[in-house]
Amino acid sequence: QVQVVESGGGLVQTGGSLRLSCAASATTPRTFTTYAMGWYRQSPGTERELVAAISWDGGSVTYADSAKGRFTISRGSAKNTVYLQMNSLKPEDTATYYCAAGEKFAAVITPLSRANSWGQGTQVTVSS
Repeated sequence: QVQVVESGGGLVQTGGSLRLSCAASATTPRTFTTYAMGWYRQSPGTERELVAAISWDGGSVTYADSAKGRFTISRGSAKNTVYLQMNSLKPEDTATYYCAAGEKFAAVITPLSRANSWGQGTQVTVSS
């Protein structure tokens, strides 16, 4: 069992920036596991889509085309923390953003993988 908690969403104007944070922690005594982590987003009536993901050591990173050049995913100094810096935000970035954590990078970048643990989501709203 892994607990995932996101924070940092909010309302911002077009062109503005937001930084999302996510922390994952094991609820069972597996304290030495470092997770691959990723950010997804979902708007009403749409499927959840991958925004960005990073491997446990930061060696592998992937971005959705819509995020390239504007968003940056990074790992924090604390174990199993990850950030998503979002710049030049657009109204179409409006969505609920979810953090995913998993033991394998391949699973984290797979939306329907049952191996991932998910946070409750944080709302990002970009006004025009």
